[in-house]
Amino acid sequence: MPLSSTATALMSALAFAAGAAAVPAGVQAAGPADGDRTVVAGNTPAWATPAAKVGGTDAAAVRHIQIALALRDEAGAARLAAAVSAPGNAGKGKFLTSQQFTDRFGPTDDAVAQVRDWLTREGVTVTGVSGNRHFIDAQAPTGDLERVFGATLSTFRSHVGGRTETLVAPDSPITIPRSLRTTVTAVLGLDDSAKTVRPQHTAPAAADAQDCARWWGEQNNADVPQKYPAGAQSNALCGYTGTSVRAMYGLGAGNSGAGTTVGVVGAYNSETVVDDTNRAAPQLGVPALAAGQYSAVLPEGGFTDQQQCNPDSWAGEQTLDVQAAHTVAPSAKIRYYAAKSCIGGLYDSVNQAVSDNAVDVLSLSWGNADGERSMTPAARDQFNSMALQAAIQGQSITVSSGDAGTNETLAGQPTASFPASSPWVTAVGGTSVGLDSANKPVMVTGWENSGNTLTGGQWVPQSDADGPFAGGAGGGASALYDTPDWQTGVVPASASHGHRAVPDIAALADSYTGMLVGQTVNGQFGIGSYGGTSLASPLIAGLAADAQQARGGRGGLLTPALYGMHGGIADVTPQKAGVWTSVMHALPGTTVPGSRGSYLVDFDARPQPQKEPLQSAPGWDNVTGVGTPDSGFVAALAAQ
Repeated sequence: MPLSSTATALMSALAFAAGAAAVPAGVQAAGPADGDRTVVAGNTPAWATPAAKVGGTDAAAVRHIQIALALRDEAGAARLAAAVSAPGNAGKGKFLTSQQFTDRFGPTDDAVAQVRDWLTREGVTVTGVSGNRHFIDAQAPTGDLERVFGATLSTFRSHVGGRTETLVAPDSPITIPRSLRTTVTAVLGLDDSAKTVRPQHTAPAAADAQDCARWWGEQNNADVPQKYPAGAQSNALCGYTGTSVRAMYGLGAGNSGAGTTVGVVGAYNSETVVDDTNRAAPQLGVPALAAGQYSAVLPEGGFTDQQQCNPDSWAGEQTLDVQAAHTVAPSAKIRYYAAKSCIGGLYDSVNQAVSDNAVDVLSLSWGNADGERSMTPAARDQFNSMALQAAIQGQSITVSSGDAGTNETLAGQPTASFPASSPWVTAVGGTSVGLDSANKPVMVTGWENSGNTLTGGQWVPQSDADGPFAGGAGGGASALYDTPDWQTGVVPASASHGHRAVPDIAALADSYTGMLVGQTVNGQFGIGSYGGTSLASPLIAGLAADAQQARGGRGGLLTPALYGMHGGIADVTPQKAGVWTSVMHALPGTTVPGSRGSYLVDFDARPQPQKEPLQSAPGWDNVTGVGTPDSGFVAALAAQ
């Protein structure tokens, strides 16, 4: 997409110790419209094409929108974020409070009043202003919004996240009064891009207890062909306990995250998450949550859009995130920010978590269902502005890289996931991990699975809509953001193509070697194995909290430290290994057999053949980034 002058200025401003990390800034209003109005660029999603248009919208239907206001001195904010994040820099760690950030870079009260007055005159109801003055919340009937923003809202049919959906968007660029052209950078909610956001996890595995192995090789079905040498083939694991996961990363009793707060953002709210965590704790070898250790920030006015958003899936996501973070940082406080809906509420909650500045590390286990394609440029820029503020305040953000590998099946072409591809977050990929009975690693490789079905006494590669692909961490080069300096010299040019590469680091994600989580579903409590990069992200967030405990202060943007670390990170390379299972695990974006049978899952075997397949490799790779934490990770990160 063409870059505005402000975006170009931000690119030159993002100088760390050795170069520039580029990120488009908030989209400026640009171009003539008619008379006293001007276009606000970047607010039309790529899927809203004339060919995809199928009809109009209900003019009386009320839509909730957010008016995004421009930061002051965005280039200066980017320079400051660089200075407080770069190891060895004199400004490293000199973070601002939320109020200091707002006073220095946030929109002014006068800017808020100017936009509020305009909206009120036009008959739009203003319902609130965010604490950092980033967003003005408002609502009005669709017909009124069409008049106010000078564009017709239409419905479009688009293939998103593996299914066809009917979504609303403006069918032409939106406009605002010319007097507001430097104040308003985006209008969110006029389109349905937010409906394309999905949690990044698998449901609990359904393998029978007699089939699964408690540790690698404890059980191995000898009645099926042994594709791999002795010790390299196992039954799928039952799921690791908290004790095993802590051993996986070399955590001792002193690594508890004491004095820190881990934040989680998701949609809706599970009423049983504390009881579930405490009920599972003694069985999984982790302490129960103490009184007041967990808190939830719920949206005013309650929740909406439940029929469209599958709250049960989000409840599973919330429970997984809380228990994963609690496992590796058991003394850290956990603060959950609940979005009112999966449709437009998640960015609200991210902004509130950043504006509140009450959490040190923030984990986001969700992303766009078709990589970088569906969200409008202006919406992506708003996320980057929030993440930029977080970095300046010393908050670290970890984001799941996705569970559909290259996303080619979902998007029609390889694409990194957003917001994982944002240069202001740490993108977390995935690993498949086999521990022995003493919790020592026997097999660690990248999470990219291929499925085989036992047919006629032989393993036959599955041939579904996505071939043999059976789930794997997202990765690849962003199409939007230039190579950050902290990736220069580490990420091969052949992999980055001059762009920000995903992921940065990896943790346990494979559901066939997953983590046990306790959850109440339909009134019944059970413990099952979860996986996906939704597991990996809160694990890294918890480890970052442990490092903050050791450091005695916040770490801010983690990526400059991760790419500069010497020790503490284990390189991940392909291992010829696999697991037998009677049930294939269904992940978003994958197609696998749905019936019980006899299956073999190959690990890290390039399951999505293309020009640049995803597979772990020596050094940085597009599945695990720089690698996965080892026993020295917490100390090494704390020292940066």
